[in-house]
Amino acid sequence: MSEPQDPENSTRRLPTVEPAPAGGVIEMDQSASGSTFEPAAAPDHKGGRAGRFWSRRRIPAAVVALIVLGGTGLLLYDIAAVRADHPAMQWRRSAADDLASRHLDDVWVLAGSALAAALGLWLLLLALTPGLRALLPMRRDHPGVRAGLDRNAAALVLRDRAVEVAGVQAVRVRLSRHKATVRALSHFRELDDVRADLDTVLSTAISELGLARPPGLAVHVSRPAKKG
Repeated sequence: MSEPQDPENSTRRLPTVEPAPAGGVIEMDQSASGSTFEPAAAPDHKGGRAGRFWSRRRIPAAVVALIVLGGTGLLLYDIAAVRADHPAMQWRRSAADDLASRHLDDVWVLAGSALAAALGLWLLLLALTPGLRALLPMRRDHPGVRAGLDRNAAALVLRDRAVEVAGVQAVRVRLSRHKATVRALSHFRELDDVRADLDTVLSTAISELGLARPPGLAVHVSRPAKKG
């Protein structure tokens, strides 16, 4: 008789999983009514709030800085020249005379004021909004780690998932920060069945993207236009 093994020193052999070949794709069998996908469980958010990425906006900042620097330098040079008993520049004298002769309801005064107000609002909008609309923030599952997904890449993933549905001939995906609009052409099967399969497949694909704010889904299925 063999002696019983100590539970603390015993080991368990776990089943081994062979890795997929390099570049391989796991194939999924689809029947005529489509496959059923189990949605992935949402991970526990422990990394903090996932906000949008802020754009540095180097070009607008550089343009504004150069304009302000050039105008300020020219004005300071003219003021220093007047203080040194030199005549003011012709452009400043012409501008002063022109502004003194124009009324507040003049067309050019109103146009210049509107342009300055529009420019100021544009600069405020750039300063208060994050920018980088093409970069979608992903969930922060780990502290100190931030990740983003390009919107075109996410749309490409949804399109690849959609063309795998039986009956789908062509797909167009338009993805925004709040909504994913999918338009598919089906050359066989009932449109309602194709739409139901697309809803299931794409809802699962959106949840697997790992976005902090998953967009809503709108699916439209139609028949291809008949030629002739």
